[in-house]
Amino acid sequence: MAKRYQRLRLILGDQLNARHSWFRQKDETTLYLLAELHQEATYVTHHVQKICAFFAAMSAFATALKGAGHEVLHLDLDDTQDYPSLPALLELLIAKYEIQHLDYQLPDEYRLRQQLASFAEDSAIDVSVFESEHFFLRDNELREHFTQGKRHQMEAFYRRMRVRFQVLMDDDSSPEGGQWNHDQDNRNKLKKDDLKHIPQPLLFANDVSGILERLQRHEIKTMGQTSAQLPWPTNRQQAIDLLEHFCRHGLPRFGYFQDAMTGKLESSDQASQWSLYHSRLSFALNSKMLDPQRVINSAIAHYRDPQAEAINIAQIEGFVRQILGWREFVRGIYWANMPDYAGFNALSAERELPSWFWSAKTNMRCLQQAISQSLDFAYAHHIQRLMITGNFCLLAGIHPNQVDQWYMGIYIDAIEWVELPNTRGMSQFADGGIVGSKAYAASGNYVNKMSDYCADCTYQVKQTSEPTSCPLNSLYWHFMSRHEADFSGNPRNSMVYANWHKKTAEQRSAILKRAEALLADIEQL
Repeated sequence: MAKRYQRLRLILGDQLNARHSWFRQKDETTLYLLAELHQEATYVTHHVQKICAFFAAMSAFATALKGAGHEVLHLDLDDTQDYPSLPALLELLIAKYEIQHLDYQLPDEYRLRQQLASFAEDSAIDVSVFESEHFFLRDNELREHFTQGKRHQMEAFYRRMRVRFQVLMDDDSSPEGGQWNHDQDNRNKLKKDDLKHIPQPLLFANDVSGILERLQRHEIKTMGQTSAQLPWPTNRQQAIDLLEHFCRHGLPRFGYFQDAMTGKLESSDQASQWSLYHSRLSFALNSKMLDPQRVINSAIAHYRDPQAEAINIAQIEGFVRQILGWREFVRGIYWANMPDYAGFNALSAERELPSWFWSAKTNMRCLQQAISQSLDFAYAHHIQRLMITGNFCLLAGIHPNQVDQWYMGIYIDAIEWVELPNTRGMSQFADGGIVGSKAYAASGNYVNKMSDYCADCTYQVKQTSEPTSCPLNSLYWHFMSRHEADFSGNPRNSMVYANWHKKTAEQRSAILKRAEALLADIEQL
């Protein structure tokens, strides 16, 4: 006969917050539930490292809770295989353990929030909903900053957050160092001499062989590569270790090279090539093993530590802007605009994603590098996502649904609240400008400016309409030309269209013809 509990508390895979108020007191009548669910493993095709990381982190969290004296039920895919959905599993457990109260934290994904709200409405027992206690802004505060369908400026929001939470401030209203944003200092290309200074990343060796066996046994379709030793953090201490490693070794030059890309490191340094100076904390943050306040406090402590390697204001500000600014901003955009946001397609993009996005078998060096790295590590940094894979999809007119599904699946840190505004909004401009004031479209010139990819590419970055020309060049002009009615009214695009119309009719025709040939043969690029 199963033990009886009065209260069941659900912990989702991205709610691994050891500092949550739930855990301050032990209660033998409260049962905590963590469950590997088929519905979560299959709603998109996930990277195998992503599923392994979440499942391993859930297991470690369950073990930690048990060690702290809590009553915990951790179910794996074998245990949940007969339950097609989370509500079906909850119904069984409520009956089995004679549960009188169900508690859950607000999910950060619309799909799950609706699913649990519907379950609560129909439930015969009392259901209570709690904050996740993770973000700077509480859920009910978002409406004070974000309005459905309205264009919002991240910079203005970021400054309000700096003032409210007194982060890098000289006084109540003045930014430390005299300016709010140091982005102009953070757009450097990695030169040959810079490569030898790139730090080796901190990698782990978490055994996920049992998870891999379960995925195979249950025929869970995945993408990408992995081994039985997962390099990502799967518990809070590993996440803290990764944070400290970044603050010591990455932060001193993070800002300078946060937009840079390279394919030139020796084979023995491949790990450095994909990590560069980036923190790689996004999975630990988005699973809530780390909280953003802890991350920012640690970074600022290193910035102020006279014994640490010197970190200037541009480096720390660039990092703080990502966490306090951008991360909180996209969450607000998501909740202000869902569920409509998931269907936006302002540019009427309809083309299918090329099959080589799942194999990296393309002659375009920049895309080959970004995609193969993503398949190998379930990770690419923000410029690779925005200005390499994202830029190509934008220029080629790939349907945003397909772009979303690829990004949601391939990246270890991809949860819909953060992925959707970044991809459908910032990257694909499918929201019509709610996130960004202009489409982030770029030719091969940008890639050449910020990386060393072009030197080893089959295509020629300095050519535009020739048979060997970089596809991004003609695709860029084709994109800007076909959307001239949409974009020409934006003053930020005035120079672009002035340059386009300075070209002769013959030049424009040749460029558009080259682009159309590339699009017609997109699988062979």
